[in-house]
Parts: sequence; C-alpha cells; structure tokens
Amino acid sequence: MLKLINISKTFNKGNINEQVLFKDFSLDINKGDFISLIGSNGAGKSTLLNIISGKVKADEGNIFLNGVDITAKDEFERCRNISRIFQDPSMGTNPSMTIYENLAMANNKGKKFGLKFLIDKKDEEFFRDSLRVLGLNLEGKLHSPVSQLSGGQRQSLALIMSTIGNPDLLLLDEHTAALDPKTSEIVMDITDKVVREKGVTTIMVTHNIEYAIKYGNRLIMLHLGKKVLDISGDMKKNLTKEELLSLFKNISDKSLFA
Repeated sequence: MLKLINISKTFNKGNINEQVLFKDFSLDINKGDFISLIGSNGAGKSTLLNIISGKVKADEGNIFLNGVDITAKDEFERCRNISRIFQDPSMGTNPSMTIYENLAMANNKGKKFGLKFLIDKKDEEFFRDSLRVLGLNLEGKLHSPVSQLSGGQRQSLALIMSTIGNPDLLLLDEHTAALDPKTSEIVMDITDKVVREKGVTTIMVTHNIEYAIKYGNRLIMLHLGKKVLDISGDMKKNLTKEELLSLFKNISDKSLFA
C-alpha cells in the first residue's frame, strides 16, 4: 500500500557539509504491516518518515500510497491520509484545549468546519468509547484540559487522535523515547492494541531493541541510508536481542572497511 521507488536525498548539496543520505532507495510496505524501524544515529530513520510524510521532499524518486503517486503533494495534503506521532508528547496535542476538543479537532481533520463543532455534544459518547481502549480512565476526564495530563497520557491521547479518522498510514517517530521506562511500556502495549484493533499500517522508529523485536510483524534495519535487514514472520518472532545486536555489529563493522 506504500511504495518508495528509487528515492534519493542529499543534504547541503555543493558545499563541504554535503551528505548523501539516500541513493536509489526503494521500499514496499504491505497493507496492515506494523514495521519496527531501527538503525544507528544518522542511518536515515527519521528522514525516511519525513520524506514519506512530505515534511522533506526527495531529490529524486517516487512515492505511491494505495496506488496514487503522492510525490508532488505537500505535507498538509498527505496528512489527510498519513498520521504521525512525535517523540515530544506536547507536539501531538493542544494543551490549552480539553481532551474533548482535541479529539473533535482530530475527528474533523480534512473536513470543513467552524468553531461550532467544539461545543457539539453529539460525538461525546463516541469519544468516550474511543478512550476506553486506553484503560487510563481518560473517558472520565473528557472535559479536562490536556495540560493536566502526564506525558504518557498525552502520547496515548495522541495515538487515539492519530487513528480516530482511520488513516491509511501511521508514523511513530520514537514516540516513547521521552517517557520513563514504566510509562513507555504502558504506551507501547496501548500502541500495539490500537494498531491491531484498527488494522492501520504502521511504521515505528525506535532505538529500543526489545520493542523492535516484540512489536509488529516486520523489522527493518537501516544503515547509512541503506536497508540492510528486512525480516518478518517466524524469523522475526524467534529473533533474540543478542542475535539482533550481533547482526547490527557485523553490519557496522563491515561498513568501516567497505
């Protein structure tokens, strides 16, 4: 459902800081895939999400979403079909608005609306039902300001907001990295539950090796802008942390002498 064909991207072209990150990079993602994307710093993980979302334009290549070429589309056009959650919990929600108002904004994404929808109660039960899946009792705080929520609660709310309109693609950019370990575990379990129930195609960038192995049906490793590992099925299911770290070390060592 997502196809990247011969993507190339160079930063700081023509000067001493020129960096060729992607060169003829291609990737096929199937509908319903939940992909864990790992790699070293500078491997291109977040840049890949930026290229897919339209925040960064590729120099060359094409991107197809559900068979439609979206290469020339701007970020605001792509966001009708692509949702994204960032590392910073404050980026996915509006703290000065209530939980209800945040959900109303998300539910109306891509639609024409005025401010009247903010006080319309017809969707209130739908929002409560959407929040119950989190198991955080946020459905009982529907009219509380988001500023009163913890980081983990905000990320969980952002997850519901990002999937409430049933997007074609969900991008998770290290969405648990700013959370403490216990909260991170809770948010990951919620993420897995929501992604499974919604059946939304998901790409999750993570530095947590255990999460990369535990969650999703497919694991992709990037290194220096190249896809160096792509496993799924039983191979991913049976992979151990030690094996994955060893694979990464071997790939890194080879690149030093390439």
